[in-house]
Amino acid sequence: MSATYTILLDDLRVAMRLGIHPHETEPQPVSLSVAMTVCYPAPPAADRIDEVLDYDFLREGIWALAQGPGFALQESLCEAVAALCLADARVTAVTVRSMKTGIYPDARVGCEIVRTR
Repeated sequence: MSATYTILLDDLRVAMRLGIHPHETEPQPVSLSVAMTVCYPAPPAADRIDEVLDYDFLREGIWALAQGPGFALQESLCEAVAALCLADARVTAVTVRSMKTGIYPDARVGCEIVRTR
C-alpha cells in the first residue's frame, strides 16, 4: 500500500539578490514557501527519518541559492527551487511560492509555480 504526503516548508526568509532594478543589486528580503507531494511505497512503520524525505536538504538548498549570484526573475528562482525538489524521485509534484517582502510598503509581490513529474 503506497502512502502520499504533503511536506511543507513555509515562509523561509532569506536575503538574496533578486530583481532587475538597480536598487535590487543588493540582497533583499525574500520569503519562500514550498509544498512537495511525496509518495512512499508504504507508510513509515518504524518512525525513523530514513523512511521518509528529510526536508533539511530543501532548506539548505534554498540557503545555497540565496548565497549565489542571484536571479533577475522570481520565476527563475521558483524554477530552481522546484528542480531541487524534483531531484528526489519520491517527489511527484511541488508548489513553490516566492515573495519579495520589501518592495512596496503596502504589499508583497511574488510568483507561484506548480510542477509535476
